[in-house]
Amino acid sequence: MDILDAVVIGAGQAGLSAAYHLGRRGLSHLVLDADAGPGGAWQHRWDSLTMRDVHGIAALPDSQAPALSERRASDVLPAYFGSYEQQHDIRVLRPVRVERVTDEDGLLVTQAGERTWTSRTLVNATGTWSHPFVPRYPGMETFAGEQLHTAAYPGPEHFRGRRTVVVGGGASAVQLLGEVALVTETVWVTRRPPVWRTDDFTPDAGRAAVALVEERVRRGLPPASVVSVTGLALREQERAAEQLGAYQRRPMFASVEPDGVRFPDGTFEPAEIILWATGFRPAVTHLGPLRLRSPQGGIQLDGTTAVADPRVQLVGYGPSASTIGANRAGRAAARGVAQWLDRARASA
Repeated sequence: MDILDAVVIGAGQAGLSAAYHLGRRGLSHLVLDADAGPGGAWQHRWDSLTMRDVHGIAALPDSQAPALSERRASDVLPAYFGSYEQQHDIRVLRPVRVERVTDEDGLLVTQAGERTWTSRTLVNATGTWSHPFVPRYPGMETFAGEQLHTAAYPGPEHFRGRRTVVVGGGASAVQLLGEVALVTETVWVTRRPPVWRTDDFTPDAGRAAVALVEERVRRGLPPASVVSVTGLALREQERAAEQLGAYQRRPMFASVEPDGVRFPDGTFEPAEIILWATGFRPAVTHLGPLRLRSPQGGIQLDGTTAVADPRVQLVGYGPSASTIGANRAGRAAARGVAQWLDRARASA
């Protein structure tokens, strides 16, 4: 049986960064990825999202990031990631959907169907895209129209002439409203009033926002999104929707009816589509057998190291969910793996 120093689960930005730094340290590892091709979550993004819309992508280690352009992010970034894997000889097995990770006599066994891989440590880089979150509201199952989540957003033409309720107070809701409101009537609802950012988003402000999210995972709380502490801002391409009144928000409805939504004050809004821009949850159910969750409901981290089991590193989780954060977390995870291996050898 081959025993690897590390198994990396996920080949997005965080996973590739971790694999690069593991390789630099001479540690044996492989990457398991659930997708059929490279690109991480970017390959699934909607066609109208361009490289200019994503405000640039942090370069993977020892590479140059793609330039801003009007090209689709779902085309450019998979090509970039695939080229990176080849240039740096990163071994990725795909498609491999990991079902569970268990502890067997002090070693970690990663299982996908009939296949297993045994390692001394694990770097989990599964992100959130595969776990879209839709809250439950009374009457949802009676809705006669169509319900979609951001993860399945098909582009604005799908909504043309179909009155749409957009649910969610994050950046995705703002961006999709900017497109959908130009082709049909929309109603925007959120649980809490949106917080709009009125100042420039400086590097210092970004670091402060990430620090707040990092403090949550350090305490073992479920991670919050970075935008929840940075606030929202409109881009130039969303100004037309703003002029149409798309960002006049209503509080959350109380229930769903066959042809629309009912609000707590009894008012009713007809709808043909409900678009749930309600975010994602960390894809960590396969780690359940390791019992990493704290009493507070999250996975408590010290940097990228799971406090409950220091053999496990989590990247792309909480404060490292951004592309810059993912790169830094990948380097930190490789360092954490090396430190644990050194301690294990010393104790042996």
